[in-house]
Amino acid sequence: MKRIVAVLATGAGGAAAVAYAADLPPRDALILAVLGAGGAAVTGAACALLLVVFRRGTISVQVSLVALSAVAAVGIGAATAANGMFISSHDLNALVLILACAGAVGVVVSMWLAGRLARDAELLEQRARSVGEGTAALHVSRPRSREFASVADELDAMADRLARAGERERSLDASRRELVAWVSHDLRTPLAGIRAMAEALEDGVASDADTVHRYHHGIRTEVDRLAGLVDDLFELSRINSGTLRLRIQSVSLDELVSDTLAAASATARAKGVTLEGRLVTEAAQLELSAQEMTRVFRNLVENAIRHTPSDGSVFVEAGVRDDRAYVSVKDSCGGIPQDDLDRVFDLAFRGEAARTPGADGGAGLGLAIAKGIVDAHAGEIAVENEATGCRFTVTLPLTHGGAGG
Repeated sequence: MKRIVAVLATGAGGAAAVAYAADLPPRDALILAVLGAGGAAVTGAACALLLVVFRRGTISVQVSLVALSAVAAVGIGAATAANGMFISSHDLNALVLILACAGAVGVVVSMWLAGRLARDAELLEQRARSVGEGTAALHVSRPRSREFASVADELDAMADRLARAGERERSLDASRRELVAWVSHDLRTPLAGIRAMAEALEDGVASDADTVHRYHHGIRTEVDRLAGLVDDLFELSRINSGTLRLRIQSVSLDELVSDTLAAASATARAKGVTLEGRLVTEAAQLELSAQEMTRVFRNLVENAIRHTPSDGSVFVEAGVRDDRAYVSVKDSCGGIPQDDLDRVFDLAFRGEAARTPGADGGAGLGLAIAKGIVDAHAGEIAVENEATGCRFTVTLPLTHGGAGG
């Protein structure tokens, strides 16, 4: 409504200025303005009614009607005003002829412009259809008008995002299927062992004390293995669903490393692996969840010990570099196949050769969990082959920047 009032006010002001410049008497100027505006208003109302009737028509039809209404309103308004001036019939007919010719040219031009807009709208529709069908819109020409071209760019960007999201979803779906297969296998194996030992005890096949004790110990071992697998699945579920809650506290980097070495020293001695650690810079204070990050470091060190042969060595190094804390675990596992390096942190991935996750019979969840925890701390975890083994490196910000709770 404000726009209409502004346009009317501008038109009235312009008419008054023209009348003053042409030195028209005020009464004549008012009569001409009323006649011209009245004829234009009637014509505009009729064309507006046509727009309502054809509101479901194509964009070219609607644009043509808009142009026709503008041309007709101006033409009829001018003819009405001219007729009111009591000019000669010849002059009036000449004016009508001029207006008719000018109006025809105006309508043709408007129809051509409407055709261009309709073509752009059709191209935009084809682009939108391509996005809906999940196909590339490379074969569809780009709209020429700026507004339609901007919408086309947004559709292309949305198509790219949908394609990436679809690729991620397919990758996650494949990982979930692989995980279900591996977990099913890892559940069946200990359950079968537990069942066999329980049946042997129940049937009296194992009756001497040593055998009974060995079977009880085996059952306990398999139950612990199942409990660990369930804990891993629960942790992974929290990470993937975004419900992992970190209890952030200030922790010294050297304390984290020393606690990890102390917890893994017995395992290293039992296997004959040399376990060493070194802090190469001053101890840094980190804001993180000590429980979750300790799990990451222990997982890396225990994996390194597990895959390092007897008489081999595992070396843990920690410090600060480029304003970030880091902890690296170097082993003597023989290395990871180059093709597997980019996949070791994938869910349930298991490689074929010596140093790959899951090679000990686990579900291949440890490194995926470690990556999820490190990501939640706004850190990074990476792996690379080095000499006779590989090195896993975790880098963390000196101040916490990840999710907390």
